[in-house]
Amino acid sequence: MTILDDLFVRLRAEKKKAFIPFVTAGDPSLECTSKLLQRLDQLGCSIAEIGIPYSDPIADGPVIQASYTRALGRHIKLKQIFEMVKATAPTVKMPLVTMLSYAVVFRKGPKQFVHEAKQAGLCGAIVPDLLVEECDELAAVCKGEDFNLIQLVTPTTPRERAVRIAERSSGFIYFVSVTGITGERQELPPGLLDQVTWLRQRTTLPICIGFGISQPEHVKVLAPVADGVIVGSAIVRRIAEAEAAGDEAILKNVDELVTSLMRAL
Repeated sequence: MTILDDLFVRLRAEKKKAFIPFVTAGDPSLECTSKLLQRLDQLGCSIAEIGIPYSDPIADGPVIQASYTRALGRHIKLKQIFEMVKATAPTVKMPLVTMLSYAVVFRKGPKQFVHEAKQAGLCGAIVPDLLVEECDELAAVCKGEDFNLIQLVTPTTPRERAVRIAERSSGFIYFVSVTGITGERQELPPGLLDQVTWLRQRTTLPICIGFGISQPEHVKVLAPVADGVIVGSAIVRRIAEAEAAGDEAILKNVDELVTSLMRAL
C-alpha cells in the first residue's frame, strides 16, 4: 500500500472525494509555490500536483504553457524544485505528486529520478508523454520504490488500450475529460460520465478527472462518478492575475477559487 492507496481507502471509507490542485513549480517563484502548497493543504486539498516546467508543451493549454515559460525565464532548475519540495513536504499533510515530461526522467535515468523525487518528498509522477507501450522500465522502478506512476486515459483512447493503461498505472488513473489541451471550458463533453463508468467496471484503481474543470457546476456533475477532480488552468490563471500584487494576493485569489470548487464536492 502506497501513500496514495492509503489516502483513497480513507476517502472512500469517509464517502469523500479527492480535490487535486495543480500548480507550476516556480511560478511566480519557488517561495510562492511553497506558500501555495501550504495554503492548499490548509484548505483541505487531498493531493497536490506540481508541474515541472518544460519548454515543449505536451498537453498544456495556453495558461499552463505561459506559466512554464515564466518559470523557465527565471532559470528554475529541477534540483531547485526538489529542494523546495523537500523543505515543504514536512509542513503539509497532503501527498505531493509531480507532472512532467518523460524527457526529464530520461535525462536522469528512471532509477535516479525516482530516487531523487522520493527523497524530496514526492510520492508519484504523472508523465503524459510516456506511452503505455514504453512504460515498463519506469513502472518497474516505481513499483520497487512504492512510488506511484499515474497514467492518463483520454476520451479517444481505445477501450482495450484504456484497460492496458489501467493495468500499468498505480495510485490513481488520470482521466482526461476532453479531447485536446488543458484549459478552462464552459461545458464538459457529453458521454464523459458513461466513459468513466465503463472504465470503473474494469479497474479497482481510483479514477480522478482533469482538464477543463473550472466551475462548481463541473465538480457537481463529476463527483458522483469520480474519485477525485483535478483543477489546473483555473488555478494557474488566478496566480497569474494576482502576481503583480504579491504573494498574499495570489494566495487570496487561489483560496477563493479552491474554496468554491471544494464546496461542490
